[in-house]
Amino acid sequence: MTDDTRALIAALGFASITGKTVAGLHDHAAMRDRRLAAQRRGQAVQAHDGDRDLHFGGTLPDIRDQNGQPLLALTLEGHSLRAYDRTANAFYEARVSDGLVQVFDHAAGAWFAYDVQGADAPNRYHRASA
Repeated sequence: MTDDTRALIAALGFASITGKTVAGLHDHAAMRDRRLAAQRRGQAVQAHDGDRDLHFGGTLPDIRDQNGQPLLALTLEGHSLRAYDRTANAFYEARVSDGLVQVFDHAAGAWFAYDVQGADAPNRYHRASA
């Protein structure tokens, strides 16, 4: 679930930090597009993983899976966030800049990059250069 968790953190992180809706992600490590949408309204966030047909949501900092089980704790810090995966006891950090989200997976000891697709033009990315 690590690849899926990192992508979920990227989508929720972008939506939470920028207030913009996520229509999808391009996962650079997996070299594929992910059908993962996310949005924030106030302190509430929600996401839908279309590849796995799963829903996630909650009130920051607590994110739950579609069965209501605690999944992630997200702490926002400016243009970055810290995430804790409660099911895997794993820690992540994410940075958001110019339509790109970089997620550091502490267990893997590596960074993972995601371009974010905008809801207003789902075939385009937020980054001007993408």
